[in-house]
Amino acid sequence: MSREAHDDYLKIVEWSDEDQCYVGTAPGLIIGGVHGKSQKNVFDELCEAVKEAIQILHKEGRPLPAATADKKYSGKIALRISPQLHKTLTVKAFQSGESVNRLIEHELQEAI
Repeated sequence: MSREAHDDYLKIVEWSDEDQCYVGTAPGLIIGGVHGKSQKNVFDELCEAVKEAIQILHKEGRPLPAATADKKYSGKIALRISPQLHKTLTVKAFQSGESVNRLIEHELQEAI
């Protein structure tokens, strides 16, 4: 089975407490999303919406956005924070015997 253009785009289906249904999105390709009560149906509809969006872009002669599936990440993030927060993080990291990077990574893991 060959790879199709629609395989290059991340498709996310998640429950929305606000909408009380599943919401399917394709970041970077589709603005908005697909909604429904069945996770599988939303995913199937989302796949079709991604295919249609790609067809429309091709028909209009517009380039496809950068692929979002199978994207490689370097693990590096340039982060701008206030000097006071930087100082607070540095002190906390020092007190716990770890680097600022390790402290931030740990805190981010705990947050998600």
